[in-house]
Amino acid sequence: MTFSLPKYFPPDFTVESLARAPAVKLRPAPRDGVAPDNFHATSNYPEYLRLQSGKWVLVSESRMDCVLVVRDETVEVVEARRLKRNDSVVVGRAENGEDGIWVHTSGFERRGGERSDKFSFRMRGTRETPFSRSYDQLYDILRYDRNNGYIVWVLGPAVAFDRDSRDAMQGLIEGGFCHVLLAGNALATHDLEAGYFRTGLGQDIYSQALNPLGHYNHLDILNAARKAGSICSVIERLRIREGIIYACEKRRIPYLLAGSIRDDGPLPEVYANAYEAQDAMRIHARRATTVIALATQLHAIAFGNMVPSYQITRAGTVRPVYFYIVDMSEFSADKLANRGSAQATAILTNVQDFMINLWNNLAEKNHRGKTKRKERSSK
Repeated sequence: MTFSLPKYFPPDFTVESLARAPAVKLRPAPRDGVAPDNFHATSNYPEYLRLQSGKWVLVSESRMDCVLVVRDETVEVVEARRLKRNDSVVVGRAENGEDGIWVHTSGFERRGGERSDKFSFRMRGTRETPFSRSYDQLYDILRYDRNNGYIVWVLGPAVAFDRDSRDAMQGLIEGGFCHVLLAGNALATHDLEAGYFRTGLGQDIYSQALNPLGHYNHLDILNAARKAGSICSVIERLRIREGIIYACEKRRIPYLLAGSIRDDGPLPEVYANAYEAQDAMRIHARRATTVIALATQLHAIAFGNMVPSYQITRAGTVRPVYFYIVDMSEFSADKLANRGSAQATAILTNVQDFMINLWNNLAEKNHRGKTKRKERSSK
């Protein structure tokens, strides 16, 4: 069966409550970085505004917890810190049309009425949930978005600590299933450590044997990178020829490393300023059509808050943005949903198994390469 995106059902603006709804109200920002009282804060759902012309307009490139600025019948989503004095900001907190604002939460739901069963077991995903269907859907989505979308990976360092998951991620990047990689200093540092020393935090990435003085390995990599002046330069200087960051450099896939107060080093390209990192991540959030976040709770929530649940395509149609969070803990998935990203799909497993499963199913018909990875993961 050929994969197709679900159909989007826009609101019916001919119903009386919406046909008679007032135009949205605007108030000037009192000063730079400050919103007027009663400002409207955006969600990650499709939101429509009724402008002075009487036309309902879908807000594009939305994100959670921002404000809306109207300029000449054009709506812009703006972080409050970016507001300029006298910007015309949308005010009103009723979201069912009373204030000229409609938040559309059911655009991708199938029409056909309410479920007949009011009560049933296993309505919420847990570690007991079978994820076979989630995997199959993800395979289809990634195959589709490889050429028709923008696939964003948000990785924690656990992906680099296992030889086979690291190989799988390299294969996915080289296979075109990654358009940008978001991570912290640790993922890149330990991937480079694995590329040079074959260790992660001093532990062999396959046998798990601890190397003598291995706890220096990632520090030596950081020092070498800072001495070389860039990640690209240290890859060449140390002759690293495999791994996640190597694949990004080889395929010219952008990677964005956001720093934290826990970082050693850090690597030269790491963003030390949180707001500069947020601005850089926001560029990719605007383009994202599929996001896969692996074993990195805070980074997943941060990017989840930037990503809307929909995307307006070049053809003017509306499509869903898929967000998958992969973690061994239900807590991580629940916390992401509790922070507003209720559309996120959780797959509860360890990231090593997830990556190998994904790669073995998405690998193109290069049977020799695919078999090699299967053999290595079974040793």
